[in-house]
Amino acid sequence: MMNDELLRLPVNYPGGQYDVIVGAGLLPRLQELADVTGPLAVVTDSNVGLLYAGQVADADCVITVPAGEQYKTLATIQTIYDELLAAGLDRKGTVVALGGGVVGDMAGFAAATYMRGVAFVQCPTSLLAMVDASVGAKTGVDLPQGKNLVGAFKQPQAVLADIATLKTLPPPEFAAGMAEVVKHGLIANPGLFERLMIEDFRLTESSIINTSTSLSTSLQSLIIDAIQVKRDVVQEDPFEQGRRATLNLGHTFGHAIEQVSGYAVRHGEGVAIGLVAAANLSARLGYCDPDLQPRIEMLLTKLHLPTRIPVGLSHAHLYGAMGSDKKKAAGQLRFVLLRGIGDVFVTGDVAETAVFQTLAAVTA
Repeated sequence: MMNDELLRLPVNYPGGQYDVIVGAGLLPRLQELADVTGPLAVVTDSNVGLLYAGQVADADCVITVPAGEQYKTLATIQTIYDELLAAGLDRKGTVVALGGGVVGDMAGFAAATYMRGVAFVQCPTSLLAMVDASVGAKTGVDLPQGKNLVGAFKQPQAVLADIATLKTLPPPEFAAGMAEVVKHGLIANPGLFERLMIEDFRLTESSIINTSTSLSTSLQSLIIDAIQVKRDVVQEDPFEQGRRATLNLGHTFGHAIEQVSGYAVRHGEGVAIGLVAAANLSARLGYCDPDLQPRIEMLLTKLHLPTRIPVGLSHAHLYGAMGSDKKKAAGQLRFVLLRGIGDVFVTGDVAETAVFQTLAAVTA
């Protein structure tokens, strides 16, 4: 497989289909690859915009929001609406999300609600957004009470994962994206999990993209393998009525850790710790072999990801944050637990005491 080959993965949803395209040098070809006509509004953040907004040819406007999860709010959405109106974008226009998961969530929510909906293209520039956030049509913003409590389902017209953008991704952000790849392996692809145990994905992304064709090609195929897990799940359950909830493996713990830390813990870092906590809780309740937790920890450590809740985060506050999580059902917390690698399930039958025991066990 050549390094510049485009890999396409079709995603079906009720009433339509779009392609996830993975390759290098995609941004200048956006209109062609995404089959876009009409006005373009690029929504990006203060980090990514300086690097890549200029590669999107013929954009009618570039809307730059502050970088960071703390700005994923309704107030920021209001500024996006204001700039779309100032640019004269009408219902024939297209909103392009150029950035990581935060930008994708906000731009998608704006596209879903501006003039009751305009076309939307995802151009993820972080590994986490490529393998997870850009696929599946979830969009939204945070409220002070919790993450992603306001949002909408908005299917993109296309997802262009330009791996050339990863060369400027800071190593901690690359590692954070790997947490979602590990999660997808645990959910439905044991081979992907084992591949991560063997392969050496170095955290100097410029060397992966620029100096090693084999590593770049390997990364491209890894991204496709990870996306395929999510694609298969969201095709089966596009509106999270059943199996799609398994994609939240590690997230009940992870979102709480992010929130209580004031988002000092990155999303991918929270997910990594949450995966360890989920394995610990699963073994504690007798669902999986206790050896699963150290296996997961070994892989996460290799990928430069944390495996313990930082000291100083109150367990009572963490449990309270879980209580405001939108994944709760009928007033009951739901956890995604493991029977083994590739075998996960959702349950609300978890005693509070077991959760607190797990929080204590996985705190640094």
